[in-house]
Amino acid sequence: MNFTETVATRRSVHEYGDEAISKSTLDTIFEVTTVSPSGYNLQPWEFLALRDDETKAALKEVAHGQEHVVTADTAVVVLGNTDPMAHAETVFDDWLDKEYIPNEDVRSALLDNVEAMAEMSESERRIWATRSTALAAMTLMYAAWEHGVASCPMEGFDSEALADAFDIPDGYEPVMIVTLGHPADNADDVENERKGRRPVEEVVHYEEFNPGRQTSLEVPDIRE
Repeated sequence: MNFTETVATRRSVHEYGDEAISKSTLDTIFEVTTVSPSGYNLQPWEFLALRDDETKAALKEVAHGQEHVVTADTAVVVLGNTDPMAHAETVFDDWLDKEYIPNEDVRSALLDNVEAMAEMSESERRIWATRSTALAAMTLMYAAWEHGVASCPMEGFDSEALADAFDIPDGYEPVMIVTLGHPADNADDVENERKGRRPVEEVVHYEEFNPGRQTSLEVPDIRE
């Protein structure tokens, strides 16, 4: 399917069938996900993919008992590294090798910029990591649906309990959980008409911000 069709038909699915996702398909989905954009291309994301019944059950415990954590083929914990310097040298070496930057002096200046980012407060670094990592999570869901794999993003979980349960080190922010699986044949999430969306004229503001415009929800058809 083309990208517009992928966006138009993707749903957050809670009902999954028994068909397994092949490891090769998962690898392809994650490979596409890594192409996501991030500030300075620092790529702060990490993905903990849980497929065994035992590990998914442990995740369900910290996700307020949500059943689709365990009925999905794979539950992905999306993590953001809050240290901007974690991959900076490797990233800027790549830039230099590919002549995105002209010389070592520019590389050093870029590293200085990122080192300054690393001095931000903990809350600022968590926001920074979440911004880029959330972009990757959305790419993950679109890449999955292109292969017929449904998904559901989840923000309902206990971050501290999750980190304890899976020995997540300090410095990694649990951004969301994404469940992945082939949708059940009768999955309401797929079959029902799409939930209403706020119309473009309400959410897009040209030249000046003018909030408070109220219109009725509608279901856009962007597939044509």
